[in-house]
Order: sequence, then C-alpha cells, then structure tokens
Amino acid sequence: MVQLYTCTMNLAIDLFIETEMMKPKVVNRTLDDEIQANGKGVNVSLILKKLKIDSTALGFSGGFTGRYIEEFLQEKGVGTQFIQVDGTTRINVFTQVNQDQTEYKLVNKGPEIPIKKVDELLAMIRKIEAGSYLCVSGSLPQGISETILVEISKITQEQKINLVLDSSYNSVMDCLMYQPFLLKPNEEELANWFDQETISLEESPKYLKRLVDLGAQRVLLSFGGKGCFYADKETIIYGNAPTGKVVNTACAGDTLLGTFMSGLLQGEKIDEALKHSIAAGSSTAFRKGLTDFTDTNELTKQIQIQVIEGKI
Repeated sequence: MVQLYTCTMNLAIDLFIETEMMKPKVVNRTLDDEIQANGKGVNVSLILKKLKIDSTALGFSGGFTGRYIEEFLQEKGVGTQFIQVDGTTRINVFTQVNQDQTEYKLVNKGPEIPIKKVDELLAMIRKIEAGSYLCVSGSLPQGISETILVEISKITQEQKINLVLDSSYNSVMDCLMYQPFLLKPNEEELANWFDQETISLEESPKYLKRLVDLGAQRVLLSFGGKGCFYADKETIIYGNAPTGKVVNTACAGDTLLGTFMSGLLQGEKIDEALKHSIAAGSSTAFRKGLTDFTDTNELTKQIQIQVIEGKI
C-alpha cells in the first residue's frame, strides 16, 4: 500500500475566537472559542484521515504545545514522527468580529530550529520509501532558509518520492526543475512568483502552463471565493466556488489540497476530484474548524467544471 507523509516545519496550535465587537483598551468578551492542532501539513493529514486515508505527520515540535499537537493527532489516528526542538511550538489566534464582518489573523514565528535538527529532518526524508507521497506545506520556522525546499525537491526526485508542495516562498520556482508531483499555489503566490501585482482568472491559464513547462507535473491553483484551477501537460480545467457565509479561511486551502490528494489516490476523474475538493474547502471556510463533510454533497451541486484546454 502506498505510504503518505505530510511535513509541517512550523507547527501551530490555532485558537479560533468569535466576538461581537473588538474595541481597544477594554475587555472584549467572546461568544465562542475553539482550539485546534494546526499547521498546513497537519490539516492535510487530518482531512485525509476523515477520508479514510492514513498518513504520517513529520515536522518540528517544541514544548507543551508541541506535545498537545502530537497527542491530538495520535488520538485522531494520525501517525507522527516529530523531531523535538527547544522552545515552544507557536500559538496563532484567528478572531471573527461579527459587527464588522471581519477576520483578524495573528500568526506567530515559532521556535528557532538549529542546523542539526534540519539535517535530521532531511535524513528522515531520505529514508521515505520510493513511490510514497510527501506533502510539504506552510511557512518555515526561524533558522531555516527557504532553500530547504530545493534540497527536499532534489531528495524526493532522487528517491522517486512524489512531492506535493504548498508553500509561498520564491524558492518554489527553483524546485520546479525537480518535477514535483503537485504544486498548490493561491492567486497571490502565483502573482508573486511571476513578479505581477495581480493575476486575474482570465490570465491564469497562461501562468499555469508556464509552471507546467518549468517542471511541475500538476498544479492546483486556488482562487479562494472565486474557485480553483487544475492544470497538467494535457488539461486545464476550472471550477467555481459555491456560495455561503465565510467564517474562517485559515484552513480552506489545506482542506482543498487534502481532498484533492484523496481523489487522486483513489482514482477519481480529475473533474470530479476538483469539484469535491472545492466543495470541501468551501465547507471548511464556512465553519470554525475543518469540515466534517456533512454539507459537501449539497455544496458540490453549485459547482460547475469548465474545460479551458484539452479534455477530461
């Protein structure tokens, strides 16, 4: 059976808060709160588990917050191989202010990672079985250069590991020569990689083709509330996003990615995998935590897949 790993180098506990208003210099009483083990790769592992696919979470863990994340994942049936570091895994705060219909995101740096721990992670990746899938997601903690993404890309190509890359750093462009299995940017990241202020929906296929020409085997381009593109050497398709009240966008992209990976691994047609992924990502955006998939069938009915190039 194929092995699947996720790698979150900057783990987090996310605190989700709902409040009616947010005023300075006074006590603001909350309406609701929720704590969730997080980090982009962690979210992908949790989504995969909900879809009956096992994975092992890799990354750096520090202090009582790191222990909480490890215990939480193990309780959910997700395997862990975290490298222990000094310091404390970060806590991020996401606050939904109902009166302003605004979301505030406060994201901390996390602990500094020494070079010997980085080398330990790279050695761990070298031991992953050929044919496995490795999803590397999210930001990098202090002490780690973005060139680590290029090192990981080189290792995965040499070891015949299918690399899924979801990161905003410019060094992602240097990873493409190693032919990652799947790349998942959003529209802001895509624009930044190509030195554009913005890239519209209409312009996106041109840039998707450039990513594929540079080496990406597949690209999943998220446009948030506008929908999502999928591209490979033969096909570009687009699906719109369903409508609903957005509560929290922090984990929607991870849900999209995890659901799409599940579809690929289970042999779904690309258009169906994209449709289900958009529905799942939207479902997460419409609630405080990760989707439980109870509303995704209804959301899927709102999504239409359009063939931009090629055929499905």
